Amino acid sequence: MRERDDLTFSMNEHRRRLGELRERMARRGLDSVLISDPENLCYLTEHQTTGYSYLQALVVPLEHEPFMVTRRLERSNVEARTWVERSYDYDDTADAIAALSDAIRGAEVPMGRLGIERSSYFLPAHHRDRLEVALPDTDIVDCWGIVEEGRITKSAEEIEVMRKAAYATEQGMAAGFEATEAGATENEIAAAICAAMFRAGGEYPAVLPYVTTGPRTKIGHATWEGRVLRPGEHAFLEVGGCYRRYHTAMMRTVVTGEKSAAFASAERTLLRGLEVAHEILRPGVTAGEVDRAIRREMDANDVGAEQVTRLGYSIGIAFAPSWDEGYILSLKPAEETVLRAGMTFHVIPLLWGIDGDKAAGISDTVRITDDGCESFFTLRREIAVA
Repeated sequence: MRERDDLTFSMNEHRRRLGELRERMARRGLDSVLISDPENLCYLTEHQTTGYSYLQALVVPLEHEPFMVTRRLERSNVEARTWVERSYDYDDTADAIAALSDAIRGAEVPMGRLGIERSSYFLPAHHRDRLEVALPDTDIVDCWGIVEEGRITKSAEEIEVMRKAAYATEQGMAAGFEATEAGATENEIAAAICAAMFRAGGEYPAVLPYVTTGPRTKIGHATWEGRVLRPGEHAFLEVGGCYRRYHTAMMRTVVTGEKSAAFASAERTLLRGLEVAHEILRPGVTAGEVDRAIRREMDANDVGAEQVTRLGYSIGIAFAPSWDEGYILSLKPAEETVLRAGMTFHVIPLLWGIDGDKAAGISDTVRITDDGCESFFTLRREIAVA
């Protein structure tokens, strides 16, 4: 490891992450692991780039020094952003898998049993097949989750980074409130959110804000398309602020004019859902218990809506196409994973189909503490009136 004092996290934090990874490797009987998932690379080394569609890999032996293989252009990120001492690169015209195989053989580290992330988007099946041919004496096995086991709980240093992401989230959402008024376009609202988020220190998020209005709020994962907000309509806003690839996220709803009876009732249901979340989220309960408790509140709504999604998901390090860590852990009815202190979740009460063609949400990003949970946010939760 290169000792550095200019990284986001301390060297002690990095040594802890690497040491715990090696403990999990030893338990699985692995001599080395090959990490290609961009979130996992970022967690272990702070390496980040928008060029992650090109092959990039960190090889971590059980005892020897780790090394990276990247596209030549991306080697500058290894040098500028990480503690990694040894790195190899390949030209754009070169065979990336051949370069990776050559680096592994040349490193002369134990490769009897090599773990690879078979679920990684960025190590496709044909790459894995070629790697097996190139390393015939190596038993290549799946090690999915070996890094994620460390990522699922956040350290004190990570929580502080997430607080900076949360500040950007709140500033963006507050600007969205101010920009939402009859006559404004979805694009103008989105522009205000983004400008405020970035001015507040936020970096490019894995997903830009979701901004929809009126009946467009019931289109899943839609965002701004220039629609003009009309008097008496509402806007759905979801903002995910980012700092050093760590994210927090927040949903809010804004109405123009008076709040209708349906939206007043939906607001009560959504706020009660968040109250229940804060009552039940604590170490020792299961993810399924949390989902079921909040879902009961959502199902009791009287506006003809339903909760069509999971009730939340782990959140932290992310690159496009998503800001969530739900593939590690989500709040779903049958999920029996026990929650632990340090886990962080975006909790998402969402009523889908208010009056048939509208949706509204009020969400929170929280961390599990030793005896409960704590929000990253202070911004008002109630449905705002423009």
